[in-house]
Amino acid sequence: MSYKSVLVHLDTSERTPQRLDAALQLARRFDAHLTGLFAAFEPDSRAFFVMAGTADYYPAHQQRRAQQRGALERLFHAQALRANVDARFICSDGPANASVPQHARYADLVIIGQTDPDDPESYVDDHFAECVVMSAGRPVLLLPKAGAFPKFGERLLIAWDSSREAARAAYDAEPFLARAKKCTVVTVRGTAGEPPGERFAGADIALTLARHDASVDVLEVDAARDAPIGDVLLSTAHDQGCDMIVMGAYGHARWRERVMGGATRTILQSMTLPVLMSH
Repeated sequence: MSYKSVLVHLDTSERTPQRLDAALQLARRFDAHLTGLFAAFEPDSRAFFVMAGTADYYPAHQQRRAQQRGALERLFHAQALRANVDARFICSDGPANASVPQHARYADLVIIGQTDPDDPESYVDDHFAECVVMSAGRPVLLLPKAGAFPKFGERLLIAWDSSREAARAAYDAEPFLARAKKCTVVTVRGTAGEPPGERFAGADIALTLARHDASVDVLEVDAARDAPIGDVLLSTAHDQGCDMIVMGAYGHARWRERVMGGATRTILQSMTLPVLMSH
C-alpha cells in the first residue's frame, strides 16, 4: 500500500507555504499525484447589500481573493515543477466544510493545517479541521500552526486503545510505517478517560504492524487519573523523540454540533507536531 493521491488544502493564511512544502515532500516520498485545493473563507454576499455603506466591499473582496488565488496558483505550479511532482490546482465551490470533504474523498491522504486564532486568514469555516476529519472518510494529516517540520514521519507514535478508530488510523498510516525508522505503539493507563472493562495492551497490534516491515516497539504509559489523554500523548511523543502522532479521531453522538472526544479535541487545539487522524 502507498499513497498515490495526496490532496493539500491551500488558503491565504501565513502557514500555507509551509503546508505546500510538506505536501510536496510527501508527494515525492510516495511518488504520488498532488492536488492543491484552494478554499478560503467567503462571506455571504447578501449581507453586504442590506447594510448601509457596505455594498462596495464585496466586489473589492472578490477582486482581492482572485489576486491571492492567482498568486498561490502560480506558486503551486512553480514549486511542483521544481520538485518534479505531477500536480493540479483546483478551487472549491461553496462553503469549505461541504466542498473540501467532498474533494478529499478522492485522495489517499489529505493534508490540512491547524487553525491559528492569531491569523484570521486561517479561518475558512466553522470547526473546519474537525469537519474534515469527521466527514472526509480519508486519513487526514494535520500540521501545527507553529514550528518547522522539514522532515517528519520517520519516528511515529501510534496511540492505541483497541477501538475501531485507532485501528483505522494505524492501518491508514501503513505507508508511513513501512518507511519509518521507529514506530512506538503507546497505550495510556489509569486516566479518567480510560474506557471501562478489559484493558488491551499494544502487543497484538504491534505484531500485526510489524508484518508490514515496520520496526515497532510497545510502550505502556501510566498517567495520573486527572491527566487528559491528549496531553499525555503529546508529552510522550516529546519524550520518545517522535516526529508524528497517529491516532483515531472520536466524536460524540451530537456530531452535527462538532462535539469531539477529549483526546481529539486536546490534540486539535494543542498539537506541537504533525498528527495523522482517521475516523
